[in-house]
Amino acid sequence: MELWEKTVDSQVLFEGRIVRLRKDTVALPNGHLATREVVDHPGGVAILPLTPQGEVFLVRQYRYPMEETVLELPAGKLEYGEDPLECAVRELHEEVGATAGEFIYLGCAYPSPGFSHEVIHAYLARDLSLGTSEPDEDEFLEVERMPLEELVERCMTGEIKDAKTVIAALKAKLLLEKEASHG
Repeated sequence: MELWEKTVDSQVLFEGRIVRLRKDTVALPNGHLATREVVDHPGGVAILPLTPQGEVFLVRQYRYPMEETVLELPAGKLEYGEDPLECAVRELHEEVGATAGEFIYLGCAYPSPGFSHEVIHAYLARDLSLGTSEPDEDEFLEVERMPLEELVERCMTGEIKDAKTVIAALKAKLLLEKEASHG
């Protein structure tokens, strides 16, 4: 059986500053019609800023949808059409006050492909130079440092629940282990 769905009709239900909500009617492989609710989102980036001592810069901020304070990697929303690396450079400076001499692309992930086409791009940032952070005026966060090993352990125990942080931390750890075994 072929796995596909074809859009027959699309209706925008809401258009906000960050997301747009559509209600689509799709044709299924068996000929039936179904409804899909889709959140359009421009995507984002997550940056794992790593010091030579093996520490990672994280940000703690209140996340309204979850109604809790979340410890996560610095991250930000892409502008439509923006290069993810440019966004990563900007967000690292804004949230941590750092610049990086090296960015390594860790790949991308679909955080919620069942209802959104958001794509998160992850980067490992090294050779850091520290300065002053400049968060957006509606962004309130605290910057923290943590050893990468502790971050990975907290991801594995479920203490860190933010998907982009978990994905980037595990990918960075594997990449660094691979580099160490080959170098």
